[in-house]
Amino acid sequence: MTVRDNDLTTLPNIGKVLAKKLEIVGIDTVEKLQSIGSENAFIRLKTIDNEACINSLRALAGAKQGIRWHDLDKCKKEELKMFFETTSRQTVE
Repeated sequence: MTVRDNDLTTLPNIGKVLAKKLEIVGIDTVEKLQSIGSENAFIRLKTIDNEACINSLRALAGAKQGIRWHDLDKCKKEELKMFFETTSRQTVE
């Protein structure tokens, strides 16, 4: 895998801004994102970005699967929604 191939911005849904935030929390390669998973990556993201929204979580999940987040199946979207709501409640408490 070349450096460019391991660049987070080569993944769907990951632009320069999200890639930079991921790098700040220690996720600086495609391999690390794949290994950590979208939910854990989102938890890390929330430590530096209180405004991280459900679309960020969906973007990470889609990126991990190599698809646009709009193309995630309905079941996965519902699972992500429940996860987001749970993490949002924990952040507020």
